[in-house]
Amino acid sequence: MTGVLHSETTQTPKKASRSKQANWVPALLIGIAIVYLGLILYIPAANVFYQAFHKGIGPFLHNLTQPNFIYAVRLTVLLAAVAVPLNTVFGLCAAWALARRQFPGRTFMLSLIDLPFAISPVVAGLMIVLLYGRQGWFGGWLQEHDIRIVFAFPGMVLATAFVSLPFVAREVIPVLEEAGVDQEEAAYTLGASQWQTFWRVTLPNIRWGLLYGLILTNARAMGEFGAVSVVSGNIAGKTQSLPLFVEEAYKSYETEAAYSAAVLLALLAVVTLVAKEIVERKTGKQGRSTH
Repeated sequence: MTGVLHSETTQTPKKASRSKQANWVPALLIGIAIVYLGLILYIPAANVFYQAFHKGIGPFLHNLTQPNFIYAVRLTVLLAAVAVPLNTVFGLCAAWALARRQFPGRTFMLSLIDLPFAISPVVAGLMIVLLYGRQGWFGGWLQEHDIRIVFAFPGMVLATAFVSLPFVAREVIPVLEEAGVDQEEAAYTLGASQWQTFWRVTLPNIRWGLLYGLILTNARAMGEFGAVSVVSGNIAGKTQSLPLFVEEAYKSYETEAAYSAAVLLALLAVVTLVAKEIVERKTGKQGRSTH
């Protein structure tokens, strides 16, 4: 009896110490995460907005009306307007082929789609220069036909399309695999063509995954810097996108213009996050309703 009481009294302090440790360890980890996010995200983001607005709204609006800034915004929107539809069509075709067909080289194709995630954007831009530049593989033929790819809009489109390539395919493939083929086969049985089945059966089933991929693709296309900087030449008013404008304005000591443009890019990121959250909630609700 005495031994049992002694063992209980020795175990009680150990349990108490463990409970105290269990209380402060999560708090420490949360504190470390908050400090880390503050140093690399919150404080820099707050500083961008402060630098853009610390002299008032007037100088900020004035910076947004400068010709080079307006051209950079237009060029960025145009790049996204070309690259996003291209990657959407490619992503849908690739996702359907990979999710609905088993063929030799399927795993290799999946790896190729993920290639832009693994390659540095600067290296991607260099690859485009080595292919389409004056001394590149196709440079001689392009010069003979007076076609400019590098240091022009087509090269910027190629770079933007490359870095934003995987998102639509990677978001749609799991949705297609989860949806299965039962509804599509039923549509074929009822006499629907492949095109009718795609529009009336497949597309409604993948709409939220497709929208999620479009949001990510657009954000990546508008925010790309590295690959575009290599192939564009960064000429103000000609081949300068909005991220490139931020760098050039900052280097030229036009800090207010640089921060104003950075605010616009930051707001784009916020809109992307909000849209991403809405789509994730819609996708979650749809998943729960189907189950």
